[in-house]
Amino acid sequence: MKSKLSLFDLTMIVIGLVIGMGIFRTASNSAKDALTPTVFFTAWIVGGLVALCGALTYAEIGSRHPATGGYYRIFSYAYHPSLAFSINCIILVSNAGSLSGVALIGAGYISRVLFDGPVSDLTKVLIATVGVVIFYGVNLLGLRMSAKTQNVLMIIKIGMVLLLISALFFPSLYHDNSAAIATQPVASWDQYIKSFGMSLIAVSFTYGGYQQTINFGHEVKDASRNIPRGIFIGIAAIIILYLAVNYSYYKIVGFDNLKQTNEIASVIAFKLFGQGGADVFSGLLFLSVLAYVNVQLMSNPRVMFAMSEDGVLPAVFKKKSAKKEVVVISLTVFTIVCIIELFFAKTFDELLSFTIFLDCFGMALSAGSIFMLRKRTRHLNGTGIYSMKLYPLQPIIFIAAYIFVCISIIISKPMTALIGVSVLGGFMLLYFLMPKNTPVKTE
Repeated sequence: MKSKLSLFDLTMIVIGLVIGMGIFRTASNSAKDALTPTVFFTAWIVGGLVALCGALTYAEIGSRHPATGGYYRIFSYAYHPSLAFSINCIILVSNAGSLSGVALIGAGYISRVLFDGPVSDLTKVLIATVGVVIFYGVNLLGLRMSAKTQNVLMIIKIGMVLLLISALFFPSLYHDNSAAIATQPVASWDQYIKSFGMSLIAVSFTYGGYQQTINFGHEVKDASRNIPRGIFIGIAAIIILYLAVNYSYYKIVGFDNLKQTNEIASVIAFKLFGQGGADVFSGLLFLSVLAYVNVQLMSNPRVMFAMSEDGVLPAVFKKKSAKKEVVVISLTVFTIVCIIELFFAKTFDELLSFTIFLDCFGMALSAGSIFMLRKRTRHLNGTGIYSMKLYPLQPIIFIAAYIFVCISIIISKPMTALIGVSVLGGFMLLYFLMPKNTPVKTE
């Protein structure tokens, strides 16, 4: 019998999928858009609850319709193949944006070690590009970071999070936030809603990753009990960790300074251990970034390979090197997209908005497939698969939250939204123009 994931396994998977590099940077973006500390912390709490609803939704989708090759087969099962192709492509573009954004986070931190004084955006882009190109070469050689190495880097990452939280035990480091509290702006309710929506953009990026529970819904032991428990425990732990880190930022650096400091984690490391400690912290963070870049360069080209096998991408994307079994064309194209996005956006802020805007389409539509799947897979009810309680509340909350974030981006950055819509429309047009190699199997 195929081995099944235990409750502990699933909980660790959820935590590992979500805790990425964003928490070391996006607190600054979220604070910039928050009118008050209350808005700031509310966005992080709500973002966690939305992530919980999303993780539960994707887990049931995975239980009812196990899929490989990205989301394509889920989309093509529930919607028209053209929409399936388009959304899966923008998910790939979004993933490239996430990789590029995380590379820029690492570049921002390591540049503090390499250079004295402020560094230009172009310099950070070039540093990020070097990291992407290096791991493109590594993947071309067929080399992969071992699971052991990835686990070590994950431990380092969690250790850095706990280090940031530990600063709360040193009251002598606290910043006086009384001025920020006393000068809170008087605003109307619609201004508060707009501020909350803008703050939620960066929060959504930081909580991302839970959607990968779609791959594990049918692999969990005693799924009907362990999936909701594992996801709830995992997301609850993440919410607590994220709130604790942000509270540390707030107490140690101050809310006003948080709005203006991008490499915020280095500031806390400096206060704890001096310049040497801050440099070590930045170096470790850059290593974690490189691990993320490597994983993304391994996984996303394989999605393109799977789409090519299904006949919705040209056959050339299936091409592998003779010796190393590397999907050369898919890897090269995905890397080029990452680099183009780096130079196109230039800053993490622009990449963040573009990536989340594309995610809004992919998240809302993929979660919406649960309504179709519930109808088509009634025969699976009571067979031991996972089914959400309180359905359809969870997917409705999740979809509504992403629609809200999408509208917030349209209002604040209409050009970014226009580009995102154009990319979606371009992929739909491309679907009808491309010759189809083989029929798509959706079941």
